[in-house]
Amino acid sequence: MITIPYLTALTTYFSYGLLFAFGQLRDFFRKILDWWSKSNLQGYAPICLGLEDFYIRRLYLRIQDCFNRPISSSPDAWFDVVERISNDNNKTLKRTTRVTRCLNLGSYNYLGFAAADEYCTPRVIESLKQFYPSTCSTRVDGGTTTLHAELEECVANFVGKPAAVVFGMGYVTNSAILPVLMGKGSLIISDSLNHNSIVNGARGSGATIRVFQHNTPSHLEKVLREQIAEGQPRTHRPWKKIMVVVEGIYSMEGELCKLPEIVSICKKYKAYVYLDEAHSIGAVGKTGRGVCELLGVDTADVDIMMGTFTKSFGSCGGYIAGSKELIQYLKYTCPAHLYATSISPPAAQQIISSIKVILGEDGSSRGAQKLAKIRENSNFFRSELQKMGFEVLGDNDSPVMPIMLYNPAKIPAFSRECLRRNVAVVTVAFPATPLLLARARICISAAHTREDLVKALEVISSVGDLVGIKYFPAEPKKQQLEGERVKLE
Repeated sequence: MITIPYLTALTTYFSYGLLFAFGQLRDFFRKILDWWSKSNLQGYAPICLGLEDFYIRRLYLRIQDCFNRPISSSPDAWFDVVERISNDNNKTLKRTTRVTRCLNLGSYNYLGFAAADEYCTPRVIESLKQFYPSTCSTRVDGGTTTLHAELEECVANFVGKPAAVVFGMGYVTNSAILPVLMGKGSLIISDSLNHNSIVNGARGSGATIRVFQHNTPSHLEKVLREQIAEGQPRTHRPWKKIMVVVEGIYSMEGELCKLPEIVSICKKYKAYVYLDEAHSIGAVGKTGRGVCELLGVDTADVDIMMGTFTKSFGSCGGYIAGSKELIQYLKYTCPAHLYATSISPPAAQQIISSIKVILGEDGSSRGAQKLAKIRENSNFFRSELQKMGFEVLGDNDSPVMPIMLYNPAKIPAFSRECLRRNVAVVTVAFPATPLLLARARICISAAHTREDLVKALEVISSVGDLVGIKYFPAEPKKQQLEGERVKLE
């Protein structure tokens, strides 16, 4: 749980209140001008009314240059950011022909497979020549190639489950699977900070949804006990089934799930465990097999394992792994499998090749070196940020590092100043986070060298001093401590 300093919370509320007041004032004058001008709606109601797009018009558009930045190269440790200009106070942005070479601290390229790779890239090119970019069909029609069958077997073996099914989009993997597994009379108990894809999937299922406090097993047990005792609403009949949904690494917090305790509680109350490993599979664990391997949890104790290929494997899509009966059922009933175009064959080959590199099946130790590098880089960067006085969320070994900004004015200031110094960062604010908890989310890669990280730390430190986001006292440097010791002697 994040504890916000009183003064920081007060100034943040004041800043949002000021923006809201001026925005409402501008809307008032806009309505007066619109009243005098002729309307082109001709009886139609406006698609966007009042507060529905107020946040976009009056807050987001003022700082939209900090988001959706186009790039013109592969998302490696360094990439080319296309410069944009605006002639109407940021309402619209136009791309220019100029690019800036920036250090990449925003992309999900945990193991460095997003750029050209000596083992993966030649095989991807060969698959492109053989299968072409798309199957132009669903999996149940003509969209299943030998690569798709090999990929599903490869994924199942990698995560330690009997079978797996793959999809062309990670977001859809959650939002389409949950409505198939759960329905009316079922209960979904979801972590309060689960990803939007889980939230939408749970809402679309028609099941009853209950939320437990973020990463708090004791509260989960309390919710489980109460819901089992009460049963279904109105009828109080027993639940048809109960599923607890958690993430391996929470994408906005960088925290590891307390999986051993959660699995133990779910076993006690006979509830299914649904684990989203989008940010943890491939990135943590001795051999990259995710939080189960890192925390010593048997994969047999996790009923449904979900993950994506966009973070650690340099590709796209997602997977569900579980029992053979479960996967067979999903292939018969899941809309994402029945009606969506299958994953691109070159993308499938990229995943297969990257998994082989991770497991050392390419005949080298590059996979083990990448895993050691991402762990070393993540822990080094996190510890240095904390020493500087930044409020950094998350746990050790996690490559996701949110730096708390809080105040809305500090969101664009931090992003623009970092970009001016050739460091590209991702800033996140409401509605992706609670209103008071704006942050910059740093994603570390195995492709980063120590020199890259030192440069990033220098830039972030100087920008942090400029913007005023060092909420804790910095630790004294070793040299200063040694000098003080000499003086004392």
